[in-house]
Amino acid sequence: MTGASPNLVASVSRRHPEVDTPSSPVVHFDTGAPLHLACQQDLAPFSIAYETYGELNAAKSNAILICHALTADQYVASRHPITGKPGWWDNMVGPGKPIDTNRFFVICSNVVGGCMGSTGPASIDPKTGAPYGLTFPVITVGDMVEAQARLIDYLGIDQLFAVIGGSMGGMQVLEWASRYKDRVFAAVPIATAAWHSSQNIAFHEVGRQAVMADPEWSGGNYYAAGTVPKNGLAVARMAAHITYLSEEALHRKFGRNLQDRSSLSFSFNAEFQVESYLRHQGSTFVDRFDANSYLYITRALDYFDMRESAGGVLANAFRGTKTRFCVVSFTSDWLYPTRESREIVQALNAVAANVSFVDIESDKGHDAFLLEEPTFFATVRGFLNAAAMKRGLGSPEARK
Repeated sequence: MTGASPNLVASVSRRHPEVDTPSSPVVHFDTGAPLHLACQQDLAPFSIAYETYGELNAAKSNAILICHALTADQYVASRHPITGKPGWWDNMVGPGKPIDTNRFFVICSNVVGGCMGSTGPASIDPKTGAPYGLTFPVITVGDMVEAQARLIDYLGIDQLFAVIGGSMGGMQVLEWASRYKDRVFAAVPIATAAWHSSQNIAFHEVGRQAVMADPEWSGGNYYAAGTVPKNGLAVARMAAHITYLSEEALHRKFGRNLQDRSSLSFSFNAEFQVESYLRHQGSTFVDRFDANSYLYITRALDYFDMRESAGGVLANAFRGTKTRFCVVSFTSDWLYPTRESREIVQALNAVAANVSFVDIESDKGHDAFLLEEPTFFATVRGFLNAAAMKRGLGSPEARK
């Protein structure tokens, strides 16, 4: 277990180079091709950074787009350039894995509003020569999907074999399936919902207020001030991280065990292992994530409501779909509980969509989709194999 001092965060670089000079390939869209946002502003120019794995077949029919969650990025199955850690879904994506890069061409892009090479608040505004900061327009999950569609167009892919993602990534999957019905053959929304609940909005507001209460946030202009609101961002991450776990997982991992001591110190140091763990989560997060990006992306999640945009009836969002769906939830996920996945399934059933639903028994909470869950792996593998046969991509045995 990693220890922590009473100060939440150690020193952190002022501005990591991935913002402007990412390690990933980047597609630049110039001022002649603006991204028209839901807030009725145009973002131009803008860039999308992405990673790919496997090979695109001659028919361009084997492409899978993976949509990342709130604090993830394009490094789904490759080493992260800042942390040096393996990709965030390295156990799911790769040769012979459930999302098999021996068969499929996998694409994952950093969302617009992010801080790993796609245009976001830390990017340079060409009009001023300085970072956007809070002058960056407010974005939505739909805007993220529109930017991804530009990338898919750039890659020359007419129809994606599948769009897959968990949490915020699952919301993007639903948007793809609703906005681009003819461009998505199969969709796998995981541990997600069709709208953000008031409870989740409340958690996000706590995190945003923690960031904005940090004196070093400087009204969002900390880039010019040469500061980083590291303590506020760390607290935001700590609060959010609790929602990703279940009570059972926390108890199993930490219980009430003390951190590096045999008795209470009667202080406000990290007495318990769970406190030390959360402080570590906060301190490492600020090294790789921009505070303003956190504000913008959490707000995009809060605005997400497919039911409202479909005239109050969620089923309308999917009317006429030919996409094959596999909706996945986890029994101990209280951030996006099973009942919210059932609402998606009911809406799909209402329009006679081709949908399967799996509620996986797990005590690991929301983060179960990122962890070792054999039933989950088998579900994704089986669904993709069956969809690939329908798509004419053949069976995995045929490629051996």
